[in-house]
Amino acid sequence: MLHQYRKHLVSSQKTSMKKLPESGPVILQISLLMTISSVIIAQQLTPTEIVRKADEKWRGEQSGYSEMAMTIVRPTWTRTIEFRSWAMGNDYSLTLITGPAREKGQTFLKRKQEMWSFNPSINRLIKLPPSMMSQGWMGSDYTNDDILRESSVVNDYIHSIEGEEDIGSRLCYRIRLTAKPDAEVLWGSQTWWIDRKEFILLKAELNDEDGYLVRTETASDLKIFEGRLLPTHIELDPADKPGNKTILNILDMKFNIKLDDIFFSQQNMRIIR
Repeated sequence: MLHQYRKHLVSSQKTSMKKLPESGPVILQISLLMTISSVIIAQQLTPTEIVRKADEKWRGEQSGYSEMAMTIVRPTWTRTIEFRSWAMGNDYSLTLITGPAREKGQTFLKRKQEMWSFNPSINRLIKLPPSMMSQGWMGSDYTNDDILRESSVVNDYIHSIEGEEDIGSRLCYRIRLTAKPDAEVLWGSQTWWIDRKEFILLKAELNDEDGYLVRTETASDLKIFEGRLLPTHIELDPADKPGNKTILNILDMKFNIKLDDIFFSQQNMRIIR
């Protein structure tokens, strides 16, 4: 009995050793199938879904918080503004200026269709009309609409993929955003370059309603914030103003924090710090 058991054990080991080399190709096949599956999933995303992923990655799926420093560059002067922002969905946002001292304490609020600004030095609350959305925010090349997000890149535009292109060393979707006929937006069309792997917006060209380029934005210096790979340096170059530039440096970002609509109130505009 013992002799037969040992003979069976040796035979089983030889059989296992013969099958062992086959595991390499099997693992390779499984890996290849997983890669193919991920490519197929990526190809199944619509242009609108790609834009939504890029937008939500930057703002958060439900809410977001950010700390930024904006440097306004002009041919004869340069100044920096620091601010903090809270946002919840597309309907609510609140921005607080934290520096320099002259502007410190100013706040900007979007609450659904209403937009307000508060200046503590004169203790005055002002409702911003829609006509002011195209004006430069705090004297920068960004508009009030960029900061308060009156329009939605997901809902107010028709999206189409124009191809793929490398931005730096990252392969990107090149997506065209064309304003819907009934949308109240500043830009007639936009072109976005979105990283295929991480859905990071790395470049954007914004055009007026006649199709003329108004400004170009480029993003760089990627860093991880709460598990999200995002740019920390964004440069905005207006097409018709040589020597002008606005540089946005992201200092901190948090996502899907606990907020409610009560936070975005006129009362909070006056007391938030």
